[in-house]
Amino acid sequence: MSMKAENVLNFPRPAICEPCAHRLTVEFNGVVIADTTGGYRALETYHPPTYYLPMEDIKAEHLVKNSRRSLCEWKGQASYFDIVVGDKRADGAAWTYAKPTPPFAPIEGKVAFYAEPMERCTVGGVDVIPQPGNFYGGWLTPNIEGPVKGAPGTTHW
Repeated sequence: MSMKAENVLNFPRPAICEPCAHRLTVEFNGVVIADTTGGYRALETYHPPTYYLPMEDIKAEHLVKNSRRSLCEWKGQASYFDIVVGDKRADGAAWTYAKPTPPFAPIEGKVAFYAEPMERCTVGGVDVIPQPGNFYGGWLTPNIEGPVKGAPGTTHW
């Protein structure tokens, strides 16, 4: 499935969420741990989309809750999961919002994954490149244009 070009400079601020029209997959240690056509994506200026996958399309036995929490000015408080498949573990590699703010109600209980520690993440069959840095969880695909936040020196623009 072809994806239309999108420029992160045209993404909104404040952030929004919307249904995702593409199939999303996440693979870790040789196992597809998530596969959905029912995902949502969060969009914000200077960020590639962050994808949220429904729990029913995730192999939940590979998610282990941890004690990490963070606060997003748009979405609310997030809690995190470690991903464990066989003898391989990625600490804090996924997160969820149990009680997101009203504009983000559609992502309640859905799970987002950092692409970097995963073996492979795809959007519409296209391999994802992780958003630069280790804080934001956006997924870059070749159709995403414009400067993205995350690399050193980009946190305040």
